[in-house]
Amino acid sequence: MAGHLGSFVAAWLALGLLAPLLVMLTKGNESSYVRRHAVESLNFQLSWLIYTVLGGITAFLLAIVTLGLGLIVIVPLIAVFLLTYAVLVIVGGVKASQGAEFRYPLTIRLVS
Repeated sequence: MAGHLGSFVAAWLALGLLAPLLVMLTKGNESSYVRRHAVESLNFQLSWLIYTVLGGITAFLLAIVTLGLGLIVIVPLIAVFLLTYAVLVIVGGVKASQGAEFRYPLTIRLVS
């Protein structure tokens, strides 16, 4: 659970990768269950970092090309993106605390 919700708290400080990484490195050898959840959360954080960078570049270019009018579309999309992130992290944390397996959607499996 700490791997999921810790990343949510740390994300506000742009450190969302640290919580699941620390859980994986410190507690991953003690429990395969904890390791699976920490790896899943770490993959999710890495994937969303990639999506954020690519989306930010795209949004910036779109705002320039449309002379700012693209922001009418971009700002609501950013809100949906952030809400989706928050909901998925909370669901992951709840599932982990219940002892259930959880796989984040749209996640690139970079760490195993």
